[in-house]
Amino acid sequence: MEKGSKTTLTPVSRNTRLTLVLALVTLIAAFGSSFQYGYNVSVINSPYLLMQDFYNETYMERNGKYMDEDLMTLLWSLTVSFFPLGGFFGSLLVGPMVNKFGRKGTLLINNIFSIIPAILMGSARAAKTFEVIIACRIIIGICAGLSSNVVPMYLGEMSPKNLRGASGVVPQLFITIGILAAQILGMRMILGNFEGWPILLGLTGVPAALQLVLLPFFPESPRYLLIQKGDEAGARKALKRLRGWEDVDDEIEEMRQEDQAEKAEGRMSVITLFTYQGLRWQLISIIVMMMGQQLSGVNGVYYYADKIYKSAGVEENNVQFVTVGTGAVNVVMTFLAVFIVESLGRRILLLVGFGICCVACAILTVALNLKAISWMPYLSIACVISYVIGHAVGASAIPSVMIIEMFLQSSRPAAFMVGGSVHWLSNFTVGLVFNYMEKGLGPYSFLIFCGVCLVTVIYIFIVVPETKNKTFVEINQSMAKRNGIEVANKEELTDFTAISVPYSKKVEVERNSTL
Repeated sequence: MEKGSKTTLTPVSRNTRLTLVLALVTLIAAFGSSFQYGYNVSVINSPYLLMQDFYNETYMERNGKYMDEDLMTLLWSLTVSFFPLGGFFGSLLVGPMVNKFGRKGTLLINNIFSIIPAILMGSARAAKTFEVIIACRIIIGICAGLSSNVVPMYLGEMSPKNLRGASGVVPQLFITIGILAAQILGMRMILGNFEGWPILLGLTGVPAALQLVLLPFFPESPRYLLIQKGDEAGARKALKRLRGWEDVDDEIEEMRQEDQAEKAEGRMSVITLFTYQGLRWQLISIIVMMMGQQLSGVNGVYYYADKIYKSAGVEENNVQFVTVGTGAVNVVMTFLAVFIVESLGRRILLLVGFGICCVACAILTVALNLKAISWMPYLSIACVISYVIGHAVGASAIPSVMIIEMFLQSSRPAAFMVGGSVHWLSNFTVGLVFNYMEKGLGPYSFLIFCGVCLVTVIYIFIVVPETKNKTFVEINQSMAKRNGIEVANKEELTDFTAISVPYSKKVEVERNSTL
């Protein structure tokens, strides 16, 4: 290529299908990592009374008296909230680890943060120490914090454009399957009993062990191999396995264009991302969507689902069945989102999802306040299920897809670090304060979640563009005007550099390339 010549993207015209290799690596990555995240969100919900009794009995044996109510509330809030706190720490590790060890390598290393705490939590009752459970919730949270960011990145970079949205929703599908598995196994007739709850906690290490055995047989992200490692031969080999054919020149050329943009833009740190005008509104949008996803109260619902149903008037013996039914609805709707995300688009699912959650929280507040009326418990259950449906099709599934699509390779790890950190800090906040909110505000707690959903809907409607079936260039182009970036020539928008760097820097790059 001559100096100073323009480089344009070569469109990938072939309609890429889902191959067996791509399907298997998607299943293994999502089951081994995302499944654990969902499992640990819900695993302590059903046996929480048994676990609190264990805390109390252990404290009694040591101190000769039982805990007071305030200490128990504090310890249980820490048990719940230390998981997302660990997730925050895990999110901070995403950028350095995926750049050094790769996407697949990071997932393999991450299994350490699952297998070790699984063994420790499973033996906590025998060791008569509840502190180890609280500490292990941080460690298992680190695992979830890494996996919740790395799995979507890994799958999104391996998937072709026409499957990118669906593959981005698959990790969320396995999160919901993990939640449902914990709810089923946590039923009193299975493991949600005195003898079974330590086993219930320890089972989280099983998916990690399976991933540790199976994932090494599958390829690393081709984009990582070519753009960050400079290994074109390895990238070609990985693409051929993933696509099922030999001719991968079009995708290799597209990656080269992105590589040129990275060299012009430079690999971004989190600090650079926050100060870079060209991605300002993409970054703000990710922060808003991630905050909305968690501060809308979804994990408050999962952490305390049994309490919500009891307060709604559901009989104690029936609560576990209603909880499992809710988890099943969550799985079914997220499974549906895998297929409709490419037909309906990302933006409409976000608007509909957060909108349903907003209305459901408002009605749930009324229903819980009027639970003395005979049919109000049924309305409360309907509101929770509606909320779960809204979150499943939009608020839970789509934000990670948007991070993949709104950022280029050079800025994607930093964007996932920011998005993941916001996600887990918001999750931690809900887990820590919801119990106190419930005691202080009662049913009115859900009005706060209603307000969060409403603000998020308004923001998405005004700012967030549709990204369905668009290249990374087109998505950045749609945000360029809002970011205050002037493109020198609209005909040059096929050049990654034209929209990935500010106009002034682009001129400098072009001037230097002609010298």
